[in-house]
Amino acid sequence: MTGRRATTTLWRPTGPHELALVAELGWRAWPPRLPDQPIFYPVLNEDYAVRIARDWNVPHSGAGFVTRFEVDTEFLARYPVRQAGGRTILELWVPAEELDEFNAHIVGRIQVVREFR
Repeated sequence: MTGRRATTTLWRPTGPHELALVAELGWRAWPPRLPDQPIFYPVLNEDYAVRIARDWNVPHSGAGFVTRFEVDTEFLARYPVRQAGGRTILELWVPAEELDEFNAHIVGRIQVVREFR
């Protein structure tokens, strides 16, 4: 018997440059981190992603986007949930050197669900 594996929904606030790189990767992976970006930070709720995209990405780069994507739940168990502030400010910290493996566990496509300018 084959069953569909369980997935967890994650969100990622991003600017236009990173979003263009995701598009180049066919909406199936996140681009490698830059040397000064040792951690990839997906977040666990849309509201937190909206706040970052709207309040940080827009002033910084003129646009902010909220993406949503699914990742194999069993794989995600290796990354403890980090509380980066209030109760709903939750994120995962994925070391840059593990991003290729993380990308291999994305199920489906990365989708843009919100846009701010």
